[in-house]
Amino acid sequence: MPDSLSSHVREIQAIAAVPRMLETVAGLTGLRFVCIAHVTADSWTACAVHDGLGFGLVPGATLDVTTTLCEEVRESRQAVVIDCVRDSECYRDHHTPRIYGFQSYFSIPIFRPDGFYFGTLCGLDPEPARLSEGPTIAALTLFAELVSRQLETERSLNVARTALLSERDTAELREQFIAVLGHDLRTPLSAILTGAELLARRHDDPMTRQLVERMRSSALRMSGLVDNVVDFTRGRMGSGLVLDLARHADVDRVLEQVIDELRSVYPGRAIASSIGRGLILRCDPQRLAQLLSNLLKNALVHGAEGCPIEVRVDIDDSRFVLEVRNEGPDLSPDVIAQLFKPYWRARSRSRDDGLGLGLYIVDQIAQGHGGTIGVRSAANGTTFTFSMPVA
Repeated sequence: MPDSLSSHVREIQAIAAVPRMLETVAGLTGLRFVCIAHVTADSWTACAVHDGLGFGLVPGATLDVTTTLCEEVRESRQAVVIDCVRDSECYRDHHTPRIYGFQSYFSIPIFRPDGFYFGTLCGLDPEPARLSEGPTIAALTLFAELVSRQLETERSLNVARTALLSERDTAELREQFIAVLGHDLRTPLSAILTGAELLARRHDDPMTRQLVERMRSSALRMSGLVDNVVDFTRGRMGSGLVLDLARHADVDRVLEQVIDELRSVYPGRAIASSIGRGLILRCDPQRLAQLLSNLLKNALVHGAEGCPIEVRVDIDDSRFVLEVRNEGPDLSPDVIAQLFKPYWRARSRSRDDGLGLGLYIVDQIAQGHGGTIGVRSAANGTTFTFSMPVA
């Protein structure tokens, strides 16, 4: 069977309601053979069959279209309904009833919504039947229309599925490209940071040191963006964030280093910190540093510029708690609900900064540690709290 014909058979077979529909038509009319056929000028192909006569046709089977009345329906685009061939002046001498041995017959055209002639809903039986009554013809016409609508629905779904698969493939390629690009950018960024640090040590001129510090802060910001993008694409591509969980006794020093680094990047902003000493945790300290860095950057960007950022880290009731608080307008519940979604950024009074991945990465790191991240916003202040059990 040519691919074009087999595709029409698959279209009808994909409609789950067709077998029950054919059974209903057979029960309604009393005809023991009912089928849906795709009809062209050159072919007649059975797409779905209800055969109570042992007629022998199965989906995909073909007939010589010139031996059928469906050819007449195709040309006239009008239904053919016969109660009894012996009593029909039109069809008592027609070759088709003699070939197939039927007395009662109907063939209702099926059109696509754009007017394309698909084929027919047809049935036959060796015995006469009362088919030409108004309600019966109306019901048969309705079934043909239902098949037409289902064909269009299936076509639309197939187009949507194809577009979705194409978009998914494109998205996967895009994420793979971003992951590779982010990985490759880390080496030159590291070289820039190293060079900036060497220049800062060798030059005492204030203007030069200011320029070098600006270069260093820009490179640090780029490095943070690259890390977030790489982490995001790794998570989206199935491997997830990589965490090296182990027992560490220097967590406080790692977190202090993050705060000192951001103080140098944002010299005009005050960061007040209270970090408990001797914190011993089973964790990935570098990921906790990334979590704190992202929360601090978020607070620095969206918090009120004249007010300090407050950082508190300690162990409360056998739970490790890390809080970052900034002054500023309260966040609405709708905004809070969106905060940890990727690529989502709230409007800031100062500027939008980053790619909208920082808080998403924070949430992923929190989950990787078996902890949670929460937000409270009231009394002109917003507090992000990360909490995890102390093993």
